[in-house]
Amino acid sequence: MRIKIGVAAAAAVLTITACNQAGTASARLDTDNQKASYGIGLNVGHSLRGAEDSLDMSAFRKGVEDALANRDPAVPQEEIQAAVQKFAQAVTAGQQAKQEAAAKKNQEEGEAYLKENGAKQGVTTTASGLQYEVLKQGDGPKPAADDTVSINYTGTLIDGTVFDSSEKHGGPATFGVGGVIKGFTEALELMPVGSKYRFVIPADLAYGEQGAGEDIGPNATLIFEIELLSITGAK
Repeated sequence: MRIKIGVAAAAAVLTITACNQAGTASARLDTDNQKASYGIGLNVGHSLRGAEDSLDMSAFRKGVEDALANRDPAVPQEEIQAAVQKFAQAVTAGQQAKQEAAAKKNQEEGEAYLKENGAKQGVTTTASGLQYEVLKQGDGPKPAADDTVSINYTGTLIDGTVFDSSEKHGGPATFGVGGVIKGFTEALELMPVGSKYRFVIPADLAYGEQGAGEDIGPNATLIFEIELLSITGAK
């Protein structure tokens, strides 16, 4: 958990106070000052994500108000330091517990999905555990790990949530075959140019226990539909 103080904290309390008085819908975001103030409030909010269930907003607001008014702290500094340390440890432990629970859930659901998908007609499972289904078979060459390729792709979670696509980025994407996650590299090396395959990538061939960003959780199994347009050259 990150804790920001000073101007950012002052902006946060002003935002909170305004919300208490009139609600967020009434906040005007027309001038540069208003937009900057809103942006600072967003930064503070993001810095406190994960602590929202533990944060006492009244006490938080009083702390910022006392600082803005240059009042003496209402609690001795040594008590504040000890309490903040304990608070941060508790929040970190809570976040870790949530991460571990999500990892276990995703692992179990991913294994069940792989088992069901692997039993379908037309699905092949490789020695690594990667699964693929040929949607369209091309007759061109297959890329090697040191090649670069042009592809169209869509990436989804097993619940159907789209987390990325070449369309989202404006058209075909160019990748170094060896510069992506293991499962994606293996997938590309299986495809002749002109092909379109559907791949299911187990978590250990994707982002593993760490996940990636907000969309791909820990131990997430990923699904990609990939159309290999061309090999654009070697690195």
